Amino acid sequence: MDADQLDQFLLIGSGVLVLAVLAVRVSVTAGLPSLLVYLFLGLILGSSGFGIEFADADVAHALGFGGLVLILAEGGLTTKWEHVRPNLGYGLLLATLGSIVSVTVVATGAHYLLDLHWELAILLAAVLTPTDAAAVFSVLRAVPLRHSVTGTLEAESGLNDAPIVVLVVAISAGDALDHGIWALIGLIVFELVAGGAIGFAIGWLGAYGLRRVALPASGLYPLVVFAFAVFAYGSAASVHASGFAAVYVAALVLGNTELPHRVATRSFVEGIGWLAQIGLFVMLGLLASPDELRWWHVWHGLAAGAILTFVARPLSVAVCALWFKRDVREQLFVGWAGLRGAVPIVLATIPLAADVPGSRDLFNVVFVAVVIYTLVQAAPLARLAAWCGVLNDEVRDVEVEAAPLERVSADLLQIHVPKGSRLAGVEVGELRLPVGASVSLVVRDGATFVPHRTDRIAIHDDLLIVADRAVRERAEDRLRAVGRHGRLAGWGRDG
Repeated sequence: MDADQLDQFLLIGSGVLVLAVLAVRVSVTAGLPSLLVYLFLGLILGSSGFGIEFADADVAHALGFGGLVLILAEGGLTTKWEHVRPNLGYGLLLATLGSIVSVTVVATGAHYLLDLHWELAILLAAVLTPTDAAAVFSVLRAVPLRHSVTGTLEAESGLNDAPIVVLVVAISAGDALDHGIWALIGLIVFELVAGGAIGFAIGWLGAYGLRRVALPASGLYPLVVFAFAVFAYGSAASVHASGFAAVYVAALVLGNTELPHRVATRSFVEGIGWLAQIGLFVMLGLLASPDELRWWHVWHGLAAGAILTFVARPLSVAVCALWFKRDVREQLFVGWAGLRGAVPIVLATIPLAADVPGSRDLFNVVFVAVVIYTLVQAAPLARLAAWCGVLNDEVRDVEVEAAPLERVSADLLQIHVPKGSRLAGVEVGELRLPVGASVSLVVRDGATFVPHRTDRIAIHDDLLIVADRAVRERAEDRLRAVGRHGRLAGWGRDG
């Protein structure tokens, strides 16, 4: 690429990015999933629209995996461990046993009902099975769901890519069953467990180091946190473990550690996540070619999506729920909220890059199924959540941002009081912060003042609290407790 080509690339790329960001608002207003808007942009720019040629399956495969790494890192860094922990078993079972059930049902239907050869039938089932982390995480931000639901969906979408990638790669290479079915299962288990272990180790080491090093600029914290998560992917992939499991677990550990500038880090990784989604979906739109679509691509996409959505997915959720006490209506919602997005289309580039016979038709079928059923499933989610009784009406937690004070062993905490928080109306003296922590400044309606013990906290206030590092966590716990339960939280106990 020379300088002129770079100039043209930057011009077109920045223009597409601006349009894509503006499209987020349009899609939210219209109630449409933003990924469909990005795919549509890619189709407009592609060979059937403005004529930008992009047909390199190997490049699409590599860029697709890179985008998924960034999306999984963002998902792990913004996921609360307290929501995932009690639901990890259910989510992991959905990512493994649930995937097996789904692949079996869809492959059987594709072979006997759609008359596909077994290899293509299994590939179609495998690439359609995993839920898409980007689609799921974006829905969880928009619909306030119960923690049991969000934790399950987050764990499943973060972990189910790993076993499916192994299966799709093995089938595409033609050696899936060379050593028997148990060898394939053993490989999947090894990749998932080893990837998770590597991710946990790197996440823990990164968190341990960052808690003890004061970096010279706040903007470096988001960069190094994100770098640790991506480093986990590369480390796992280099030893043939699951990089996807590693990056998600490492990001989950880092995102739930008391690190400086957490709010700034969260904002940064959300921006990177959006950028990855936009680039990924636009690229996949460029790779697709509507001129190649035939009526049977549409029919097979509709039929395969129907088998997955109305038979395989509900059955896999019901089978996994046998081990857990989950309400039937919650199972219904979890089954319906297993959204597909970029992941199936990216996985469809694996056989395409390997020149598997029929892989181009497979890509077109998957593309049709994803576009149609993402729209069908996403549109009624909010109403379905209300009907299933899985909406969360709890008070939002206070937002805490921390910055290290290098010359003293203390941290500066910035507390934002959200709407509905029970901190509102509480006097500063009633916070009962531990010794070594005190409210030093209040920002209200753009003005600042040093509070008296009898001053009351208001909604949308920002409190600046200086806390000795030894009592910082206790101070944060106390503020969250008051935010949830009011001034009497922890009365008679150590706050």
